[in-house]
Amino acid sequence: MSRTVTVGFDGTPESRAAADWAAREARLRALPLRIVHVREPVPEPMAQAPLPGGETYQQWTERVPGESAERLRLRHPGVEVVVEQCAGDPVEVLCEAAASAEPLVLGSRGLGGIGGFVAGSVGLAVMARAERPVVAVRADEPTVGRHGPAPATGGTPTAPVVLGLDTAGPDETLLRFAFGAAARYGVPLRVVHAWRPPPAYAYELSAYAYDLAGPGEGAGSVGELEADALTKVLQPWRQSFPGVGVVEETRPGSAARVLVEAAREAGLVVVGKRLRAGRLGTHLGHVAHAVLHHVAAPVAVVPHT
Repeated sequence: MSRTVTVGFDGTPESRAAADWAAREARLRALPLRIVHVREPVPEPMAQAPLPGGETYQQWTERVPGESAERLRLRHPGVEVVVEQCAGDPVEVLCEAAASAEPLVLGSRGLGGIGGFVAGSVGLAVMARAERPVVAVRADEPTVGRHGPAPATGGTPTAPVVLGLDTAGPDETLLRFAFGAAARYGVPLRVVHAWRPPPAYAYELSAYAYDLAGPGEGAGSVGELEADALTKVLQPWRQSFPGVGVVEETRPGSAARVLVEAAREAGLVVVGKRLRAGRLGTHLGHVAHAVLHHVAAPVAVVPHT
């Protein structure tokens, strides 16, 4: 199957927001938008039972995806929109759809005053298993129009793409996705690298000793080494994407906390997921989990080796 920007759609406000985001992405990538609506099998009496509006579940599932597709065609002229209705397990169907997606986009519901969003069991399962990038978008996402896939009606993208990067194992797939997004959106790329302070540094902090500039020792020199390592990793990518302004940032602390704090003003957050299997199958790492639950902006989970 040819490449498409694909969105999982179930008629909820979250999936509608995801569909709008996906349509803007499809326009920028010059790709068709594929709406995948999954109907879970239900007994025939339930399928024919009237819903509060009077129509049956079967009638609703046949009507809503088509109406959403028409709305997207009007809001995003020039974007080819196709609808695919499937029956089966949503996780299985969406993981299969992700194989030809650039990327797969899913909706997530907000947590109100707590901030961030919950991906839901289906979304988390798909992000854990998919071998292609998956983007989670929340319904009340406040940065729509501030980042690259801006509405077709206009708007200047200003919020940066934020990438969490481990310099010990930088992956080309992750870097290419983040640089490519920043280039399409015309925004800076902010690359954040967290490093673990040595024990002596932790002791100094607890004693409120902040003189870290000891010659060749302590966290001052460690931080400089980490910053140098990040610069070296990014140098060839700066050359490949000369139009992308890159901001490098290294901080001591846990990767999850540092990335969540850095992503508060992001338009898109990019985080990696290693393709490895555990006893219970593939899974998301703790950094991806933290970002998905505590960052308001769309989050792209990019699998890599």
